[in-house]
Amino acid sequence: MPDGEIDTSDMPEVTDWSGAVRGALYRPVKRLTSLRLDADLLEWFKARGDGYQTRINAALREYVERHQHDRA
Repeated sequence: MPDGEIDTSDMPEVTDWSGAVRGALYRPVKRLTSLRLDADLLEWFKARGDGYQTRINAALREYVERHQHDRA
């Protein structure tokens, strides 16, 4: 249904945005890559169950955020 056909006349206007969370639906673009990791590191992440790639990504992101202002 096109936006112009949606009847919103019975919806109250939202005036209180105090509970709003910016970026809650944001999903960063993922890119497929090949990465060589030490075997023990990979096994450590895998041993903690499904989602090991997500945890590796989170660990790398944390590292980048901590070192964001370091000189290159």
